Amino acid sequence: MTKKLNVAVVGATGAVGSKMMEKLIERKFPIASIKFLASARSAGKQIEFNGENYTIEEAKPESFEGIDLALFSAGGAVSEVLAPEAAKRGAIVIDNTSHFRMDPEVPLVVPEVNRHALKTIPKGIIANPNCSTIQMVAALQPIREKFGLTKVVVSTYQAVSGSGVAAIEELREQSAQWDAGKNVEAKVLPVKSDKKHYPIARNVIPQIDKFTDNGFTYEEMKMINETKKIMEAPELKVAATCVRVPVVSGHSESVYIELEQEATVQQIFDALTDAPGIVLQDDIREQLYPMPIFAENEEPTYVGRIRQDLDNKKGFHLWIVSDNLLKGAALNSIQIAEAMLEDHLL
Repeated sequence: MTKKLNVAVVGATGAVGSKMMEKLIERKFPIASIKFLASARSAGKQIEFNGENYTIEEAKPESFEGIDLALFSAGGAVSEVLAPEAAKRGAIVIDNTSHFRMDPEVPLVVPEVNRHALKTIPKGIIANPNCSTIQMVAALQPIREKFGLTKVVVSTYQAVSGSGVAAIEELREQSAQWDAGKNVEAKVLPVKSDKKHYPIARNVIPQIDKFTDNGFTYEEMKMINETKKIMEAPELKVAATCVRVPVVSGHSESVYIELEQEATVQQIFDALTDAPGIVLQDDIREQLYPMPIFAENEEPTYVGRIRQDLDNKKGFHLWIVSDNLLKGAALNSIQIAEAMLEDHLL
């Protein structure tokens, strides 16, 4: 009989939090009790879960008394303060923010890649990786296992939902403004706190998050550093360019890889065909390839447009697409908890 858990969801009203709730229900996660926590501003509001109404409570350290599993998706500042408090009270925390990802004592986990990392959780906190990182490493791991991996160069085409509900609304409003011939107002992207903003409707913005001193953005550095940590490969060469595109949900990625061993396209196909969580969509005769409009609300990571590089027999090009709110966030968090239950770690 599956153990039932007392669960807390922090940030349930956000884009990722709402998807977490959906997946907890759809996947029949074993819940004994559940509570929904948020800021004082949202406390007292009603939220529906699995046909019942719940009152959102203000998130405080004492809110986690008796909680077995705490799912955090309310921003790094909230996680920084409350995740250790939840862990101190005996909860296993799965955090969707970037705050703990590079902490050497916090496992950064994609179950299809490094499930074994869940065996050691010194701080009681597990970090969910960046959405764009998750789908890429999930697709590359089956290839890496067979042929090795020495280099990754990725360019992303990331949906606005990765920047939250406000960015989704801005895309919709700007699209309507364009269609009506009105001036387009930009208030959210590329970074909410910056003084300068650009329209996302009918545009692509080659900036996600702020710039670092080395010219890469924080989003790009997340992909670089997180990929190395998840794959336990500090020597792996990784470069990233992250771009925001006018798509609501579903991140797309153009990925170039170099392998340790030579391989054929068919061998790459074979490696991906039965890989967990991966769906191969690659038939150029039928113009079959992954697209975000068809990946929305779907759990798998889709891979296609697989080509051998024309100048390097160890080089391959791939196109990877996944719903960033699902596998890129909410689903991966639930899968981490499911893996822990299966392995009797929770």
